Amino acid sequence: MMKVRYIFIIFLLIAVNTIGAEDISIFFCENFENTDNWKTMEFPRVKKHTVYSVLRQGDESYLKAESNASSSAIVFSKSFNVFDYPKVKWRWKISNVYLKGNSSEKTGDDYPARIFVMFKYDPDKASFLGRVRHGLGKTIFGVEPPYSSLNYIWASTKSDMNIITNPYSPDTKMIVLQAGSENTGKWMQEDVDIIRDYRRAFGEDPPATASIAIMNDSDDTGEHAVSFIDYIEVYR
Repeated sequence: MMKVRYIFIIFLLIAVNTIGAEDISIFFCENFENTDNWKTMEFPRVKKHTVYSVLRQGDESYLKAESNASSSAIVFSKSFNVFDYPKVKWRWKISNVYLKGNSSEKTGDDYPARIFVMFKYDPDKASFLGRVRHGLGKTIFGVEPPYSSLNYIWASTKSDMNIITNPYSPDTKMIVLQAGSENTGKWMQEDVDIIRDYRRAFGEDPPATASIAIMNDSDDTGEHAVSFIDYIEVYR
């Protein structure tokens, strides 16, 4: 009887430790039953904003982002350490790409779906020009701009380049995960490694603290698209 009791206690301790390990391996997993954990990010001189809402179909719920010559984003309310949680995965779907979309030009810098990883400004890492750009951005936007950003995009056209410098900001590198209309209307699964991608894009380690944003924008092209996010998870 005593032996059975010890075995039960050992089993219980293993189970508790396993549950704890699973819990701390995920920073967050958003299934979009609501958007309570997200805040809107709007941009100066952009008067029309993208509409973000929750779409329910039976027992399932999705984030719906509808852009019509508009632009804005939603940002997760908490930041995280990318060295503790370097992985992000999600499932997304779009209605269409933008006919005038062009990743290399400001007039075509629109995407029906993109996931931002924005890294907190670090003055110790910033160059002189970086500090100047940061100061100007803070003056224009009225908030603390990120030090740099990774931008995972669904591009309008295919390109030989997998990593593209954003035409508005050299501190934003865009990584093409999907391109063209071949997979429009289909759910596509993505899984990325933030640290690996940052090193490829910038040639150095990222600042430790980052935040996640979701965006559908069409203010440059003046077009319309609807995109959906099934879930998004930050984990290790």
